[in-house]
Amino acid sequence: MTHKNWTLLAAVLGSSAVFLDSAVLSVALPAIGKEPRLFLDVLEAQNYIQFGYLLSLAALLVLAGALSDYFGRRRIFVIGLIGFGVTSLLCAIAPNLEVLVLARIVQGAAGAVLVPGSLAILTNTFEGEEQGWAVGVWAAATGVAPIFGPLVGGLLVDNLSWRWVFLLNLPLSAIAVYAALRYGRESRDEHASGNFDWLGALLVALAVGGLSFGAIYGQQRQWHDALAWAALGLGAACTIALPFYFNRKSNPLVPLGMFRSRNFSVTNVSTLLIYGALYVAFFFLPLFTQGTLLYSATAIGLGSIPGTLFLIFLSTRWGALSARVGPRWFMTVGPLLMAVALLWLARIPADSTPWHLELGDSASWLPPLAYWTDIFPAYLLFGLGISIMVAPLTTALMRSVPGRQAGLASAINNAISRVGPQLAGAVIFIVISISFYQTLLSRAAYLDINDPAVRAAYQPLNPPPAGANAETVVALHGASTEAFHLAMITAAGLLVAGAAVNGLFISNRQALGSAGGPPTEAAAAGSGAG
Repeated sequence: MTHKNWTLLAAVLGSSAVFLDSAVLSVALPAIGKEPRLFLDVLEAQNYIQFGYLLSLAALLVLAGALSDYFGRRRIFVIGLIGFGVTSLLCAIAPNLEVLVLARIVQGAAGAVLVPGSLAILTNTFEGEEQGWAVGVWAAATGVAPIFGPLVGGLLVDNLSWRWVFLLNLPLSAIAVYAALRYGRESRDEHASGNFDWLGALLVALAVGGLSFGAIYGQQRQWHDALAWAALGLGAACTIALPFYFNRKSNPLVPLGMFRSRNFSVTNVSTLLIYGALYVAFFFLPLFTQGTLLYSATAIGLGSIPGTLFLIFLSTRWGALSARVGPRWFMTVGPLLMAVALLWLARIPADSTPWHLELGDSASWLPPLAYWTDIFPAYLLFGLGISIMVAPLTTALMRSVPGRQAGLASAINNAISRVGPQLAGAVIFIVISISFYQTLLSRAAYLDINDPAVRAAYQPLNPPPAGANAETVVALHGASTEAFHLAMITAAGLLVAGAAVNGLFISNRQALGSAGGPPTEAAAAGSGAG
């Protein structure tokens, strides 16, 4: 392989490890919960193991991207790979849940380096149409990793131990370190000067971390805990303070001039909208199909196959084509197809499957006819839309700023794609819950929905509790179905808005640059018409 292919391998393995780790862990949590603990409740520990990693990852993304541009992308990327491998080993040998929680938080910090670092390395290694192809490979790999994660995790947990979920990261990290050190070329922001902006890094971490923690913790506690509101307040205050601070700083962590790039600003706005929709779809769809319609996990898993195949076989083609002709229409058509898919799901009736049968009868691995008419067509359209959108959006982002700011640009976009959807998901969950209980009250007026015990027993999109009478079961399914329809329509609206932003404002000329490569300083600061 050429040095470029080795560099691509390092970038793909590094970023895939981050996404794979989170997905694999989801099926290992029940087994992990059986381990010894000192003071944490089992459910609490499981939440911290999952979300502690995601919070430190999100909070430190921008810092990691800035560090890679400032001190050298290959150097920081390799440090992140080694840190991710070491912390994965610490997770695997953790003697109790408390140590595992701490190791996961540090592992998230190491993972924060890998996603923006991998894209920055690719941007500074490949040019022109070849760059679009490389980003397509990266997008396909990082998109497929979470899909296969639960399968890999299940095999490891069932046949070996949950500890192998973390040991799996060691060979991936080792190969990536070898490829990066042996074949990767160092690059950095040659214009960087002065002291590194550590105070700006702290403000960004508090902003992103506060908003992320507040959204996640608030939703878990059903917004009855003051800590969630305090975290949101801190995050919001720091977010408001950031532009004022950066504007007064001579060498800020995030130069505000980056946002004068039309494509950079537009891509981040569309990322906020589109990934907010993805979060809502991925959160509510499994709950509804398995909790309300009683499809089996295997049957629903079939729906991920088209999207996986589209990502594997088409992402590189869309990426290379968008690098040649411009990303605007790919970034428009992709979200629109996804919106149509969600609107198709919004028409599913409550009796899409024979949910009134016993769970063992209706949860067969072979889906009924309704699955192929109500759900599978939406999966096809949704997977095709994602494959069309992801690589062109990523290519447009990385070409919207000078190559010297590639790490920071990727980090900012990744932070937005993680924090924004969590906030949107939290707000939409509140709206969906209100809709659910109002509909339930109209169909089963004898239920006291203000009683905490009733609310605990009857949850949106969840199966009816054992012993519920037939009238209540029908009311529950109807309320959950209407709540799901509202979620899908809302998510479709976000996708249409994202498509409109891209179609109206993305500049093909800026994305292509003067010679098909990364934009010059002048092109990045301009806003030329597409």
